[in-house]
Amino acid sequence: MERVELQRECEAVQIPAGTPITLEKGIEAFITQSLGGTFTLQVPAYSGLYRIAGKDADAIGKSAAEAGATAATSGDLEAMVWEQLKTCYDPEIPVNIVDLGLVYGMEVTPQSDGTSKVDVKMTLTAQGCGMGASIAFDAKSKLMTLAGVSEANVDLVWDPPWNPQMIAPEAREKLGID
Repeated sequence: MERVELQRECEAVQIPAGTPITLEKGIEAFITQSLGGTFTLQVPAYSGLYRIAGKDADAIGKSAAEAGATAATSGDLEAMVWEQLKTCYDPEIPVNIVDLGLVYGMEVTPQSDGTSKVDVKMTLTAQGCGMGASIAFDAKSKLMTLAGVSEANVDLVWDPPWNPQMIAPEAREKLGID
């Protein structure tokens, strides 16, 4: 964990409640995760974990690139969508939502204007996770950055219920499962 001091006030989301908060300039924090263009901070003054977006990386003396932000720019749209979804992380788990087995399906539908609509069905590791809306919004926002995508919908579903067996083998190894 890297210690940082907030260089300016910035917006954050409390984990796992998903409650927005403004972190104050000058507070001490520890970076616990920096993946997918976001940072997860442990903030002792607020007794908890908070997620900040890559756009606010400068508040902790970082750049979005340091959080592993990626930009898909060319190639097959379906492959680009999957790659973009792999840049989305649950802020408490250092594995992307695709490899965690949270994405149940994705469909690209061509539109009459030459663009495409992307529909994603995903779940969470637990129904009570307060970060669900935030993770879904993160996925939708990242999909909307893809050239040719005019609409993106990310729906949270609960059937079938998620279980650890849905985690990809490489991710299971990373998490020390098995």
